[in-house]
Amino acid sequence: MPNRWIDFAQIDNVRDLGGLPVTDGGTTRFGVVLRSSTLQQATCDDLSVLVEKLGLRTVIDLRLPDEVEREGYGLIGDADLTIANLPIRKSPQSSLAARDLVPDKTRVDLTELYGQLLNGSGEHIVEAVRLIIDPDRHSVLFHCAAGKDRTGVLAAILLDAVGVPAEAIAHDYALTNERIQRVRDRLDALPSYEGLPQTNTGILAVSPEVMTRFLENLYADHGGAAKWLLTQGLSEAELHLLRAALVA
Repeated sequence: MPNRWIDFAQIDNVRDLGGLPVTDGGTTRFGVVLRSSTLQQATCDDLSVLVEKLGLRTVIDLRLPDEVEREGYGLIGDADLTIANLPIRKSPQSSLAARDLVPDKTRVDLTELYGQLLNGSGEHIVEAVRLIIDPDRHSVLFHCAAGKDRTGVLAAILLDAVGVPAEAIAHDYALTNERIQRVRDRLDALPSYEGLPQTNTGILAVSPEVMTRFLENLYADHGGAAKWLLTQGLSEAELHLLRAALVA
């Protein structure tokens, strides 16, 4: 099986969503969807790997408007790629600034935060799914800043909706632990994120139990990701297309 991690010079926390088990058989496909931390410092070589080797066509940027304005896209912004800014936020009317996402970076209930992000981002998550089910958009990369929280929520919805078991989703989420120090060092040097706590503290904590509880709440409140997506306006046909795109 290919390595899920993909290494770059100036992008951290990039991995393929392929290779994960699906409850009723099969595994998620490699080469369709990547999850990542922020891309704005990508080098020319990094961009070449993304576009030429990995076939990147579409970037889904989950950052908030002020983050995009302040941090930009770097070389990614000039590449022949579709970039869709679909912020994951606590509500469509709020969280227009990065500081509003987590006012205190050192103390935060991540499971509660993820539930708030889900409740505030239904329209954008559905838009992201609609990009992912279009084969002409592949491959697709979605990212936020660290590639952990907003990215983790979208990844969990995608994976649960196609039948990846909760244990595997939580394990995928927790893989960020392997790169979190690099992620922290890079982000702490950027204007939008300076003042970050030490790794495994507050907003930078990475525990599989956080994702497990988020998924438990998702089922208790909505019956799982597939049912939640349908209530947000995704059609049954589109849900089948998501499974066809992601499951081999």
